[in-house]
Amino acid sequence: MNTRWRRLLLWLLAWMALALLPMAIALSGNPPAVRDRIVETGAMLGLLGLGVLSAQALTSGRQRWFAKGLGQDDVLQFHRQTGLLGWGLVLAHPLTMFLGDARFLEYLDPREDWLRATPLWGALLAVTWLAMTSLWRVSFGLQYEHWRALHGALALMVVAIGLGHALMVDHYTAPLWKKAALVMAVGASIYAVLETRVLRPRRLARRPWTVHSVDTARDGSHMLRLLPAGHDGLDFRPGQYAWITIGDTPWRLQQHPFSISSSADDATLEFTIKPLGDFTERVGTLSPGMLAFVEGPYGEFVYEPAQCPEGAVFIAGGVGITPIMSMLRTARDRGATAPLWLLYGNPDWDDVLYRDELSALADDLPLTVIHVLEHTPDGWDGESGHVDGDLIDRRLPAHLASLPVYVCGPDALANAVEPELVARGVPSDRLYSERFNLV
Repeated sequence: MNTRWRRLLLWLLAWMALALLPMAIALSGNPPAVRDRIVETGAMLGLLGLGVLSAQALTSGRQRWFAKGLGQDDVLQFHRQTGLLGWGLVLAHPLTMFLGDARFLEYLDPREDWLRATPLWGALLAVTWLAMTSLWRVSFGLQYEHWRALHGALALMVVAIGLGHALMVDHYTAPLWKKAALVMAVGASIYAVLETRVLRPRRLARRPWTVHSVDTARDGSHMLRLLPAGHDGLDFRPGQYAWITIGDTPWRLQQHPFSISSSADDATLEFTIKPLGDFTERVGTLSPGMLAFVEGPYGEFVYEPAQCPEGAVFIAGGVGITPIMSMLRTARDRGATAPLWLLYGNPDWDDVLYRDELSALADDLPLTVIHVLEHTPDGWDGESGHVDGDLIDRRLPAHLASLPVYVCGPDALANAVEPELVARGVPSDRLYSERFNLV
């Protein structure tokens, strides 16, 4: 088992332990007498749902210590799928309890106890709205900033009500030590969310940045450059990303993740931002001197030239070139001598980001740049169509399976390319892919 799979297995075991913790606390010691089997199943579904939703705070991608060594794509997809699992468990809990004993319907009857029923209805509606807005944010017309605020508030509400419900029902949590243990376990999740949303901005306020310049590329993308104001800047590895906030304070709803495109040896941070809506449309209006705040770095999509003496292969599509530019610029600045290959796909020649700089990098490095266009201009003698298996065989080295390969771009590119690379012997621990879409 390679290191990557061992790390993934340990990470999954740690997540499972956290998700099962409320159930383990409830069943430890001297549990109460067993009730009807269906009722007990419903109770366990509720405790498991509380554990799964509590563990979501650690799989959001914002807790670097928990996601260390894992691809951000994988972490975010896991967060999304386990969030749906938590939603299903929360809804299955009362339905199963009612099926086992209709008397439990009283818990949701405000005529019996409105102080008990109201928060429980609130939790059921909140977790449903949480799932729906996460799946169909764009369809609902929610701006990213508003969705993030809503997402965090609803998640806190559901977990807090779930904790209160588990404590007040008192069936499995009657002993004081169990209540304390459950509060500590679930409270840690609540603290992780508050630390991200409240304490981190406080720290960021002490390390501001300023907008140095904003340039617009041929395809309309904006190159935003930030300078550190009174500190040493950000220590990052080539290929990582950061969350940025523009304005006089870091306590704002507007906070967005972007890949860093500058060299890891450059004090200036550069982000290439394609205007796709919300905040990204306004980047071109930013003025030099405006304050900014940077949280990071994040991500494991990383290329270190010194650790790849045999060279590397990069496959990018569109704005997916952004983190790869950081890798190539860093390789140039550190005097890398290993051979490098870049397959770069775009719809048109005018859509090619960093076109001139890539040509210059090909002169400064042992770098082979292969442009692939869907629509070719008159006189084009390069590659056309899409990156596929035939192109990989024709333009990449025969010893591809022994090289690290970095793929960054839209889902269509990654879905087409990754199986072709695996079929040609590229092992999973040398295939790095980044295609997440946080915004």
